[in-house]
Amino acid sequence: MRSDLVTVTLLLVLKLCEGQVRVISSLQPIVASPGDDVILPCILEPPVNVYNMDLTVEWSKPDLKPDPSDPLSRVGYVHLHRNRREVMDMKIASYIGRTQLFTDDLKNGNISLRIFNVTLEDSGKYRCFIPKLRSNMKYSFVQLFIDPNFLKTTTTEMPLHPRNHNTTDSYDINNVKGQFNVSIWITVTVLSILMITMASGVTRYLYKRWKQKQEVPNYEAPPSEEINTSSPSETQRVSMSLKSSWWNQSNQSWSENDLT
Repeated sequence: MRSDLVTVTLLLVLKLCEGQVRVISSLQPIVASPGDDVILPCILEPPVNVYNMDLTVEWSKPDLKPDPSDPLSRVGYVHLHRNRREVMDMKIASYIGRTQLFTDDLKNGNISLRIFNVTLEDSGKYRCFIPKLRSNMKYSFVQLFIDPNFLKTTTTEMPLHPRNHNTTDSYDINNVKGQFNVSIWITVTVLSILMITMASGVTRYLYKRWKQKQEVPNYEAPPSEEINTSSPSETQRVSMSLKSSWWNQSNQSWSENDLT
């Protein structure tokens, strides 16, 4: 029974995952020094031609809050790509001139964001989001840490640093895919364990109910005693004996009177 549940769970999870486009990003935080150029990896899996489908790509910092003194204010975007171009009207001022998508690679589903000359204020959680994507996984998050004590390394040691402004580091994309595949199997394993635990609990509960029913004593009323009308009771026998004795004495007395 347990093996059947595991098999069914695996098939359901894999069926849900396959065939649906997912926005996926790095599960590991990105760490850099002030002044570095960094890439926040984010891709569509399986690949979708974002450019031809004219999909909007939004990069934002969800932890930023609007100005409480201005009820009409709203938080801008780190980078907004709409109608096949960057929209500057709602861009956060501190990111103007410092962000870039890999426009030539949008056809391959690569929506990674490059940030130039990062500062301490750039630290935080970033969200890559495609609003019109027909999927239940339209967005993903990337964590960026800017550490002044973090030593700058070469491109080989830090693949997230760009080699130039026109190419994408393929290692980043493959790494993101590998991390996502690992996360899928972790999810499948957790769901399988939960299903097995639930099935085991239900089985134990049903067994206890069955056992309790088997142990309940039978409280049926004992069979009633049948009244034996064929033989007289002790009281009846005594009464009959007394009557017989009285009758004999009476007859004897009458006989003596007749003789006299």
